[in-house]
Parts: sequence; C-alpha cells; structure tokens
Amino acid sequence: MSPPRLRARDDDAARDRALLARHVEGDRDAFGELVRHHQDRLWRVALRTLGNPDDAADAVQDALVSAYRAAGSYRGDAAVTTWLHRIVVNACLDLVRRRASRPSSPLDEAVAGLPAVDTLTPRETSQQVLAALRRLPIEQAAAVVLVDVEGFPIAEAAAILEVPEGTVKSRCARARGRLAALLADLAPDGGNPPPALPVQPDETQTGAGVNDSRGDA
Repeated sequence: MSPPRLRARDDDAARDRALLARHVEGDRDAFGELVRHHQDRLWRVALRTLGNPDDAADAVQDALVSAYRAAGSYRGDAAVTTWLHRIVVNACLDLVRRRASRPSSPLDEAVAGLPAVDTLTPRETSQQVLAALRRLPIEQAAAVVLVDVEGFPIAEAAAILEVPEGTVKSRCARARGRLAALLADLAPDGGNPPPALPVQPDETQTGAGVNDSRGDA
C-alpha cells in the first residue's frame, strides 16, 4: 500500500487532470476551481522569482490566461501542477526579458536604505530577501525558488524549467552563493544565512488578478 502522502499526491493529480479535462469540454467552473487549488503556490513562486508584487501579479495573470487558452494542448506528459508552474515561470522569464532595458527599480535602490538587521521587522526582512532574489539572474532565481523555497524535487524543477537536472543543480548552487553574500547581514551570528529565508507576501496582494482570467479569456 502506498504511503498516505503519496496517495494524497496521486489523488490531487487525478483531481487536477479531471478539472482540466472538464474545462476543455466546456465546464465554465472547472478552470476556476483548478486555479483555486494552486493559486497560492503559483503566486509565491512568481513573487519570489520577480521580487515585486506588481510584476508577480502581471506574470500570474498572463500565465493563467495562457493556461486557460492552451488547456486543449495539454497532453499529460507532466502533472497538471508542473504544467501550470512551467507556464508561470515562463511568464516571469518573459516579463524580465521584456523589461531588461529599463532602469534599476526603486526596490533595488531601496535595499541600501533598509534598517540594520537588529532593528528589522519580519516585513522588512522579507523585503530584503525579495530584493536579494531580484538581484540574481532570473534563471538562477527561478531555480532556487522552486527547489529551496517551494521544495520541488530537482527532477520536477527541471521539468518546470525545461532544462536538464544538472542545469538546475548548477543554477541553485550559484544562486545560493550569491544569496549568501547578499544576505550575510541578516545572519544573527554574522555568518552566512540559509539561502531560502521565508518570504511573506502582502496578504492584500496574494493572488492578485488570479481569478480575473476565467471570465475574460
């Protein structure tokens, strides 16, 4: 008999496939139900990869519109959650590439002005972590967010990113080194902090725009 966690994961995968199939067949509520099951994690991945709530909301919105329209092309070669995360990560990458020529953002420039570590509130710590993630190359940020923050296995992260597993490992290793340097001041003992510090998005922004795609697509 399969362990309870594995059975639950299999049940979730079957539910997701059934909901996506119902959506393709014309069920007007199925896609919204599917999104509700995954929106929090999709939002966290986008926010932590991009480091900016507005950018994350744009990426998730674009991704869900794309998923809504492309559902008929889903062939079942990966779990539905992997397919959804792949679309969200690609939307994040596309957004960064479109904006590559813009000046540095206020969030990046504000990092130097944040208070010293002994006076940081949890919210300010989150801002520093997000800012540090944003300073990584986007491919490295996406890899380390998936593996170290969201806990995806290397193989699943590789499927989401559509790269070999060795590439995911290499990107994570480089990201950890960069984050250790960027976040050294957050370590209470002056040493290197863990690379995957918790980030709590603004609850008023969580899932922003997520459910809008169902009616407009």
